[in-house]
Amino acid sequence: MDRKYPNGIYMDYNSTTPVDPGVAEAMRPYFGEVFGNPASKAHAFGRKAAEAVENAREQTAALIGASAGEMVFTSGATESCNLAIKGVFEAYRRRGDHIVTSAAEHRAVIDTCGRLEERGAKVTRLLPDQYGRISPEQVAEAITDSTILVSVMLANNEVGTLNPIDQIGRVCKERKVLMHCDATQAVGKIPVDVERMGVDLLSLSAHKFYGPKGIGALYVRGRRPRVRLEPQIDGGGHERGMRSGTVNVPGAVGMGAAAEICAAEMAEEAGRVGGLRQQLRDGLVGQIQDVRINGHETERLPNTLNVSFAHVEGHAVVLRMKDVAVSTGSACGSETQDPSHVLRAMGVSDDLANGSVRFSLGRWTTPDEVDAAIARCVTAVTELRKLSIVRPLRSAKE
Repeated sequence: MDRKYPNGIYMDYNSTTPVDPGVAEAMRPYFGEVFGNPASKAHAFGRKAAEAVENAREQTAALIGASAGEMVFTSGATESCNLAIKGVFEAYRRRGDHIVTSAAEHRAVIDTCGRLEERGAKVTRLLPDQYGRISPEQVAEAITDSTILVSVMLANNEVGTLNPIDQIGRVCKERKVLMHCDATQAVGKIPVDVERMGVDLLSLSAHKFYGPKGIGALYVRGRRPRVRLEPQIDGGGHERGMRSGTVNVPGAVGMGAAAEICAAEMAEEAGRVGGLRQQLRDGLVGQIQDVRINGHETERLPNTLNVSFAHVEGHAVVLRMKDVAVSTGSACGSETQDPSHVLRAMGVSDDLANGSVRFSLGRWTTPDEVDAAIARCVTAVTELRKLSIVRPLRSAKE
């Protein structure tokens, strides 16, 4: 089904996705006729809402191979990451104070770890390889007797590279260290199974897979081992005491509906979007000189293409593409003009990092839109290079 937008062509699906029409329809009754508080189970209004929340919990859990009782609803993946990392640190601090993470994580993890350093945590930030990957050997070497948590993302939000989380999870299990995975960009795009991956905590957000904004979840392993978390929000003991506050019922329903749709359509959609990404890649590389593709060529999300154009600023390219919505990196870091911390961690030079543009495709991207985006990008880069003094392309190692 094609979907046209009045503001132009949308290619920033990693920032957020439009709500699927089926999701919006599933949510509609919970804004009006089914309005009860799910914690008010003494009457039918509350019980009806509670039933909807529990059904959504089951739908969301099924998408990642978890059980419904292991899912905690939150306001989004940023809160989920905060609850996972801070919650483990405070609950297990007597056991140790060391956290291992990656320098290429989302700010929701990086800034949370930084905050815990102010409280006495010791944090090791592993550098990814040139493709953006963290190896299980790096994690094994970083773990010490005082390590209580490893936090490594499944799919990088800027370059799309996938980390070998199943192998990292095995290392953590062998060393008896808890494993948190920020899977925000992966859930709904590729198969995710918490048992196969061996993770103990996993963060996800509905608006990244065609659900509403303002609702997310944290998977918390219930056995072997049963993970303990110190709650970060007090006041009522909702969500099994891990996250107080009335559950966003329409949001939870929407998240569950979006998860069910993704489970049914993921394989077909990944193949279609992957073909469009290849079309985009070939068009840009074939028509523009001095282009660097950032991220792993094969171990990657099917929808994400991060490209560095030498001799131009990525922000200028984005502005000149006008009616094509793309970005220079994470939406959560778009307020700054600094080079991407992800690309710098990968060893990309500041010149090329400053010239990067992220295209992220999705459910309603069409081949015609890809061709239009290629044409706009070629024109933008060509015009900008004419305005600047073109210098020889430097390697990523310089």
